[in-house]
Amino acid sequence: MPSARRAPRKGKETVVKKEDPADMPGGPSAQTPAAAGGADEALALLRAEPAKLTRPISSLKDKEELLPAFLQVRGLVKQHIDSFNYFLETEIKKIVQAKANRIVRCDSDPSFYLKYTNIYVGQPVVSEDFVRKNITPHECRLRDMTYSAPITVDVEYTRGKELVERKGEKKGVGAVLIGRMPLMLRCNRCVLSGKDEKALAELGECPLDPGGYFVVKGVEKVILIQEQLSKNRIIIDVDPQGNMNASVTSSTHERKSKTTMVYKAGKVLLRHNTFTDDVPAMVVLKAMGIESDQECIQLVGSEAEVAEALAQSVGECSRLGVFTQNQALDWLGSKAKSSRQNWVKVKRNRADEARDVLASVVLAHVPVHKFDFKQKAVYMGVMIRRMLAAVRDPSQVDDKDYYGNKRLELGGQLLALLFEDLFKRLNSDLKRQADITLSKQNRAAPFDVLKCIRPDTITNGLEHAISSGNWTIKRFRMERKGVTQVLSRLSFIAALGMMTRITSQFEKTRKVSGPRALQPSQWGMLCPSDTPEGEACGLVKNLALMTHVTTDDDGRPVASLCLSLGVEDLSVVGGEELHREGSALVFLNGSILGRHRRPLAFMESMRALRRAGRLGEFVSIFMHSAQRAVYIATDGGRVCRPLIICDNGVPRVTDEDLADLKDGLRTFDDFLHYGQVEYLDVNEENDSLVALYPHDCIAETTHLEIEPFTILGVVAGLIPYPHHNQSPRNTYQCAMGKQAMGNVAYNQQTRMDTLLYLLVYPMRPLVQTKTIGLIGFDKLGAGQNAIVAVMSYSGYDIEDAIVMCKASLDRGFGRCTVMRRYASSIKKYGNRESDKILPPNKEAGKDRPPMRERALDEEGVAGVGEPIANGQMFVNKMSPRNTRDLAPEPLDVNNPNHYRRAPSVYKGPSMDASSTESAVVDKVLVTANDENYMMIKALVRHTRRPEIGDKFSSRHGQKGVVGTIVRQEDLPFSTRGISPDLIMNPHGFPSRMTVAKMIELLGGKAGVLDGHFRDGTAFGGDPIEAMTQTLIDRGFNYEGKDVLTSGITGEPIPAYIFMGPVYYQKLKHMVLDKMHARARGPRVVLTRQPTEGRSRDGGLRLGEMERDCLVAYGASHMILERLMISSDEFEAHVCTKCGMLGYFSHDLKAGVCASCRSKEGVASLKLPYACKLLFQELTSMNVVPKLQLKDASTLEGR
Repeated sequence: MPSARRAPRKGKETVVKKEDPADMPGGPSAQTPAAAGGADEALALLRAEPAKLTRPISSLKDKEELLPAFLQVRGLVKQHIDSFNYFLETEIKKIVQAKANRIVRCDSDPSFYLKYTNIYVGQPVVSEDFVRKNITPHECRLRDMTYSAPITVDVEYTRGKELVERKGEKKGVGAVLIGRMPLMLRCNRCVLSGKDEKALAELGECPLDPGGYFVVKGVEKVILIQEQLSKNRIIIDVDPQGNMNASVTSSTHERKSKTTMVYKAGKVLLRHNTFTDDVPAMVVLKAMGIESDQECIQLVGSEAEVAEALAQSVGECSRLGVFTQNQALDWLGSKAKSSRQNWVKVKRNRADEARDVLASVVLAHVPVHKFDFKQKAVYMGVMIRRMLAAVRDPSQVDDKDYYGNKRLELGGQLLALLFEDLFKRLNSDLKRQADITLSKQNRAAPFDVLKCIRPDTITNGLEHAISSGNWTIKRFRMERKGVTQVLSRLSFIAALGMMTRITSQFEKTRKVSGPRALQPSQWGMLCPSDTPEGEACGLVKNLALMTHVTTDDDGRPVASLCLSLGVEDLSVVGGEELHREGSALVFLNGSILGRHRRPLAFMESMRALRRAGRLGEFVSIFMHSAQRAVYIATDGGRVCRPLIICDNGVPRVTDEDLADLKDGLRTFDDFLHYGQVEYLDVNEENDSLVALYPHDCIAETTHLEIEPFTILGVVAGLIPYPHHNQSPRNTYQCAMGKQAMGNVAYNQQTRMDTLLYLLVYPMRPLVQTKTIGLIGFDKLGAGQNAIVAVMSYSGYDIEDAIVMCKASLDRGFGRCTVMRRYASSIKKYGNRESDKILPPNKEAGKDRPPMRERALDEEGVAGVGEPIANGQMFVNKMSPRNTRDLAPEPLDVNNPNHYRRAPSVYKGPSMDASSTESAVVDKVLVTANDENYMMIKALVRHTRRPEIGDKFSSRHGQKGVVGTIVRQEDLPFSTRGISPDLIMNPHGFPSRMTVAKMIELLGGKAGVLDGHFRDGTAFGGDPIEAMTQTLIDRGFNYEGKDVLTSGITGEPIPAYIFMGPVYYQKLKHMVLDKMHARARGPRVVLTRQPTEGRSRDGGLRLGEMERDCLVAYGASHMILERLMISSDEFEAHVCTKCGMLGYFSHDLKAGVCASCRSKEGVASLKLPYACKLLFQELTSMNVVPKLQLKDASTLEGR
């Protein structure tokens, strides 16, 4: 509650005295001295009380309490939701109110117009049987609907000669529906927003579910974070020819274009796709009104080396005869590509075309007012200056992989691009309709444009993009695939990990190390461990725990604040003054704002204002000393993270503040408000000295880490003591932690997902990490604490295989439930017919239906609780044969001429001799989707116990399959009578170097003995000494080793065995889903060879390498049998005269040669069908292979 919040206590050694923002007089310029002098005030406080200087430094033990406070307001999935909320509240309004979109006019009638006055996105509702009702995400999942809200607009338009204004009657609802917007779960329009645990349970949702995804046609879809190179920023690079270049990708709402400066053979050239060839930069500067050569050079710099480097470029102008602005424009106009607007009748001269290109296309993000090119000319000068500096000093070439040069695109930005494209398409359709209708002279009624609005243009466009993942925006030639993915519900951590995933548009097949390497600039922003193995390694990344991705902020207030803080506008700065020593250029979001004479003081003032809450908390201010420029950024997509501010090495946050936070008297936002914590992005971090721990702080320290383990992401945060592991092992665990079975969500029993893996007895790990508690993983575990003995046993444990105890499996260790959904829809057809469901047939003289229909109840749908076997029906459906023409009389379901059988059949594992569990129909759902089709969904449950070949893994990348299952009486046992649940081979440790697994075993053993969970958080955790002391106190060996007795011989094992509890995960890879064999089966129609793959009941391929082994062995008959007789043996007919393939004539009962048109000399032989097909395909291309045959009897005699 606000009244309980406290400001930092006065008189503390760490807090700078600040005035309350509401009480600060005057404008921004009036606040600067007070804010900038904060450090002096702190020193004055210390001198007033010298005893504080000798007081010990605060340890800030509870600073980890800032983590849960941060995760309540930011981080993890919040950036997706913030981005989508920004799109709904701000971006969508900007798109509709944009100059190009706001008014629709037509060419036929100049008086006609349609103007959008406002736009609204409503609450999620759906119309059924002409009744509007609210919908929930869970209902959409079950009914295969899209969780969306109506988009409505207020309009003003002309109908005939009258002006019509339409406004919505309710607040927040417009008058005209233009489409439906798929809603992100937990956004501010969602029914789940702001609900407590009880309310969420009533809505059928899990309180731990983070939201941030969409439900489209019943499928959960995530828009992955997309990594892009920064827009509107100068990037210095070397092209493939070895020439230095400076490129800028300009991006505005209307246009995207790339402008490049190239230094080639001593000349500075401008490259842009609107010009047919590279044009001299000096000509472009003259075309912008900088006619004097001296002024042109001064824009780049007045140093001697700059003038020398530009000498050839200046000479180029005189060689071309370009001295004035008009001459330069004429020359550029001759080089400009002719515009493709052939229908424009007014012929424009070259100079006007060139002027327009320079104003709106070249460096499009730099504004030009009334053809005043001063700002753009200065920007070009800065580009050339930086490029020439890089020519002299190659260390100034930019690193494209540096994370300050990257921006992350979130769902809100991507949907804004897509919505604008669809909105423009809707408007162009309306314009076309208006043109067609208003061009007709004899109209009966006035044209009402609202009747032409088709809501499905926007609805289908958004739905299709999210469901397919294909983002196609024709205006920007943008075609991206795989932008969205189905949310993985294998485990809770798989879903959460997917929400923080970042994917880059870089081609995965290219073997380059640069973009894949772990960059130092990613420290604290991206997880160093969580990346996939294989071709996507290093290209798919994950956010760290405390990373926040910014959304766009309005830069205009920041610009006016900068000007009031002494930034000189470009219009009053001459070329000579631009690059004067001691001053610096000020950039705002890539555009030059002006110049400041005292950049360090300006930067300190800006930071002080940000800490005082007068600037946005995500505004970044940093200075690049080599370029003598101050960069201010308010744009979206920057990664940033919070750090504690230090004054002269003393943190501003104190133990008392943390105690207030613990008691609930303060929130994370209060720490920001009082200037104790601030967000830094990658660029501003370069200006800072960050200490890991309070005892590392020195006088120069500017910031303190909140917690060092936050450099890891969500998935890597589950590993105990990861800093004791070899790094690839942590990466392997990040991949396997997403495949571990456990609990998915609190509502897992009411969900009907395609495939759900649930562990029957999940446990909390004995060795916890702080991340586990923060994300709620301890409430939805995905593994079990197993007693592990590290020893060799039986020889079935080589190569990471595991020996399991049969009694443990009987008690439920590793037991899981696989839920698979099967669906069937009852369609209605255009001829008023529909599918029918029939009750099962009773066999004549028997009480029970046939085996295939045993699982059905009286209604013809699978009965809940019924065992179901492979090939049995779960819906006995009949479909009409005629679905087009209207039937003259009612159709009879039992008549095979009217209806055909189309049963929905269960395909999956059925009960076999070795299994005791059969598949059971868990629940059946009968419902209808939004198209009013009846749907029947059956959820089939199969409980499985671990068997030989099932995959298990610890949390340290130590994966292995079950090698053998041994009775408990044959396993070794300790003096307390404890037998291990599983035995692991000791050879798994030395080469893998997973020391953390050993520490986890010690921690788990100590935890079991004293009844306390142990902490294994990265870079900290409980010390080993404390664990070993607990073991000693309880009478155990301090190394965790026990004396075991052999269960086979009954004698003590002559070695101490390392034994204790380790958290093991059961992975989704089970032998039952992979096992496959076949004798005869289906074949491919084209080649007549067996099909491929287990799902198609395919054959087992004998590949090239296997063939080579058989050739080397000399097993020729084996090769013949495998490659021909058992595959695609075919009896072919070949003409011995011409060598061509013939055919078998059933009339003549003999082989006939089509070429010779005779049956004489046609022999039959056996060859692979694929070989015969190859000969025929070659013949079709006029390459005629001929077969020369010899009599087999003559060969045998040799």
